[in-house]
Amino acid sequence: MGRTVTVATCALNQWALDFDGNLERIFKSIEIAKEKGARYRLGPELEICGYGCSDHYYESDILLHSFQVLAKLLESPDTQDIICDIGMPVMHRNVRYNCRVIFLNKKILLIRPKIALANSGNYREMRWFTPWNKLRHVEEYFLPRMIQEITAQESVPFGDAVLATLDTCIGTEICEELWIPTSPHIEMGIDGVEIFTNSSASHHVLRKAHTRVELVNSATAKNGGIYILANQKGCDGDRLYYDGCAMISMNGATVAQGHQFSLDDIEVLVATLDLEDVRSYRAEISSRNLAASKVIPYPRIKVNFALSSSDDICTPTSESIQWKYHSPEEEISLGPACWLWDYLRCSKQGGFFLPLSGGVDSSATACIVYSMCLQICHAVKNGTQLTPRPINTDQDSQPIRMKKKPFWHSSRLAPNLKLKPL
Repeated sequence: MGRTVTVATCALNQWALDFDGNLERIFKSIEIAKEKGARYRLGPELEICGYGCSDHYYESDILLHSFQVLAKLLESPDTQDIICDIGMPVMHRNVRYNCRVIFLNKKILLIRPKIALANSGNYREMRWFTPWNKLRHVEEYFLPRMIQEITAQESVPFGDAVLATLDTCIGTEICEELWIPTSPHIEMGIDGVEIFTNSSASHHVLRKAHTRVELVNSATAKNGGIYILANQKGCDGDRLYYDGCAMISMNGATVAQGHQFSLDDIEVLVATLDLEDVRSYRAEISSRNLAASKVIPYPRIKVNFALSSSDDICTPTSESIQWKYHSPEEEISLGPACWLWDYLRCSKQGGFFLPLSGGVDSSATACIVYSMCLQICHAVKNGTQLTPRPINTDQDSQPIRMKKKPFWHSSRLAPNLKLKPL
């Protein structure tokens, strides 16, 4: 009986409105995940269009181009035989949602809208999206014709549901839902969900990584299970820096840790874990088992696919590790420096002008720029490609243009608006 599962999560540097570049990085992450034996791949929040699209979310072109990219993913042989969990905006009954689109072998399994939106501090998701308030409820979503031609599906499930594969059960959270008191993973875990996924666009704040790691580990410490977190990285054309830190945790312990500050555009973490460890862990928690006997069940989407194989008895599994944190001084040095480098690439400029007055402000800025230069040199020595994003000049390509360019339109938010025709 198969019991070990191999799963992958990503930290991707996705740019707002860079549909071509974002598609390329998604493809590359799926390729790496498959090469490492993963049968489930999770990406960051809104990875198709980029998280920081601001008021461009109001434009219907965003939805159109997102579905064009999804069509490319669905029809590609690179996405076959692996469950792909992709983030994009979706409009359902004239309401715009921040969604996960989960598909397998040219079939969309589920579109899962975000339940709890981030709407405090630097986040303004309620300005562009609406939370899905129908818990444990699934509706019928009618697909665009361009997707129907690929999937041969007229409609797919849309709402709060979980995936039941041949060997396990998978539940979805999206970013903010991990941080709220009534996180969905609590009820999902009691209902038998063994693998929780979370696609995030969580920005860097000093010592925030401690809280994020504690939340992920605690999500499975009391209830057991496997938790997979993906995150955006880079500045995404906005004021914030998203610091990666993708991770995989099981039964309260970290088993895979991603980099917090890295100039690599693509980072893929893969772990092989034993489902029997989850089941044994839960069997000893009598209070959980009592709660499970009276929980309101989630709608289950049956998936004729297994994350494990029948001959995995001798497959080695990932061991728990101790998370390695940066010191506060390192975070202050590395975080703003990574933001500077991404901003420089977004703007496609040749460098920064640094006036030095000798005061504290200019001295601190000079130190951050020096830190940026050190990271660039280190990345180059490691073979990382750090050239600015090229604009597609293929003769067969057609530029994607917004129908309107309002006064708040910024070219640095959209460094590449070209997408090859479908």
